[in-house]
Amino acid sequence: MKNLYVAMLTVAILSGCASRPESIAASYVSHEKYSGNDCTQLSTYLSDARAGLQKVSAMQDSKANMDAATVFLALVPASKLTGDHAGDVAKLKGEVEAIETAQIKKGCKAAKVA
Repeated sequence: MKNLYVAMLTVAILSGCASRPESIAASYVSHEKYSGNDCTQLSTYLSDARAGLQKVSAMQDSKANMDAATVFLALVPASKLTGDHAGDVAKLKGEVEAIETAQIKKGCKAAKVA
């Protein structure tokens, strides 16, 4: 019975840890938001969105690493107290997908290569 309580506690603690960026699904963002832009503008927006995604993903990865350490040391994931960046990662992934879709709809060369 004691093993069952330990297992349940372990599962509860680990389920509260911050997710890795690659496991976070993209939020829906309509490509129509970018339909009024030309290929050059779309390319610039895509570069900015990818840079932002890279930055926020690194911050989220750091939170996940911190959670692993604090769960090991204190049995409490730090992100439960300080929050994480999962929402930002999902939003920026959605932006990247929307811009790429807009590029494809416009017939931009960069979209065909990517």
